[in-house]
Amino acid sequence: MKIFNYLLMGGWLLCIPMLSHASLIQEKKCSECHRLSKDGNEKIGPDLFYAGNKFQASWLKQYLQNPVTIRSAGGTGDPDFLKGTQADSQRHPALSKKDAGQITQELMELILLDLPEKINHLEPLTKGQKAKIKYEFERTFSCISCHQSLNLAGKVRGGISGPSLVNAGNRLQARWVESWLKNPKTYSNKSRMPIYKMADETRLRLTQFIATLKNENKR
Repeated sequence: MKIFNYLLMGGWLLCIPMLSHASLIQEKKCSECHRLSKDGNEKIGPDLFYAGNKFQASWLKQYLQNPVTIRSAGGTGDPDFLKGTQADSQRHPALSKKDAGQITQELMELILLDLPEKINHLEPLTKGQKAKIKYEFERTFSCISCHQSLNLAGKVRGGISGPSLVNAGNRLQARWVESWLKNPKTYSNKSRMPIYKMADETRLRLTQFIATLKNENKR
């Protein structure tokens, strides 16, 4: 039986599991590079205190065994940020299958409880809807200024200052994407992501579009 601590942070309820077994997150010193709560200064690696809301478990387990670069410019705390090369010291270490499985389980228990209602199923975009929202993704909101994405031919294009979205459909949960687009400051007061004024329908369409961005569609 798991025991949980519940903390109210910035108006959001954070669920922190009190694990009965020794935490591999602690043993591997994940907190040296990642925040495990909203308290304290931001670190080189992405925040993990809402990892269970953000990531898909299958992707996370694979990533921990075979890390790939997601933000080519490096972390925002990196002195070489935006130079296009990620320092070797900041590359994530590869874990064994066993350790990756345990850490994935622990990370998926780190959640914010007050996110919007779960998006259980995203209907496929029609060809016309996809063309329209792709235009808004690239032109209206200029997402590719900071994020790499896939064009209609499956080619990678876009900026490097933000995390790549090339495989976002396999990496991110739709509910988290929708919540992030609505207000990224929920997760980080220092987020570089702008807050856009957009209709709920537009935000859902963008979420649907991002869910289509997968490595298997890359050419």
